[in-house]
Amino acid sequence: AAPRPAHGCGSGALLGRFGVLLQALLALCAFSTLMLKRFKEPKAERRPWRIWFYDTSKQAIGALFIHFANVFLSDLTEEDPCSLYLINFILDATLGMLLIWLGVKVVSWIVQHKKYTYLVFGEYGDPPQAAAWIGQCILYLLIMVFEKTVISLVLLIPGWTKLQQILLGYIPNPQLELVLVMFVVPFIVNAIMFWVVDSLIMRKYKQKDTLDINGSTEAPRARRTEESQVLLSPDMDFDQSESDQDISGLWGTNQKMKQPSYQVVI
Repeated sequence: AAPRPAHGCGSGALLGRFGVLLQALLALCAFSTLMLKRFKEPKAERRPWRIWFYDTSKQAIGALFIHFANVFLSDLTEEDPCSLYLINFILDATLGMLLIWLGVKVVSWIVQHKKYTYLVFGEYGDPPQAAAWIGQCILYLLIMVFEKTVISLVLLIPGWTKLQQILLGYIPNPQLELVLVMFVVPFIVNAIMFWVVDSLIMRKYKQKDTLDINGSTEAPRARRTEESQVLLSPDMDFDQSESDQDISGLWGTNQKMKQPSYQVVI
């Protein structure tokens, strides 16, 4: 077997004490962006904590699967594990993100076509059901397995060794390389990915195009049209109030001829 490059991090560095500490710090900082996203939502549309947990926990499970799969794949060969992990991570953040988006769209279409209401991402029932959350977690995890399988097949294409040398070959310190690979780059990219994916899988929960009025569902546009028709109807008592009519009747004066008028609301 060929020896490992002297500049790279050694075997088992990703799961060493320092590597595990960086991974724990990464998880704390990355998932804090999801909490920040919740507080950035409008108050009228802000998710309750239980719904927020159901939405974000799916991402947590998927991210943990991808992370440990990358750590496992990075330590299979005699190459620099830090460089291999970074390549896996970059592919997950680019091609993998596209595959996740495609997987969510396909799964959402299938469950809506089959009318599996509780398997629609972001819909948990009223009150929220844990069974719906478990089913959606399984679906999301299957999407992650599909994404990681495709990325692993892409890594079989020759030529990635040269990219490894370009990415981190200029860093002589293994500890610094580990910090860049396990914390700095993943934190920036994960924060963006979590924000985007959270918006994707909770969109159907936030968007409600109908209003429930007295037990019936009515579209807001239809309500506005109906109100406009009422406001545009003839107003036979526009020129004079009933009180004025009574007073004029007591004094024996003739009431004014009232013609239909229209009130136009712009």
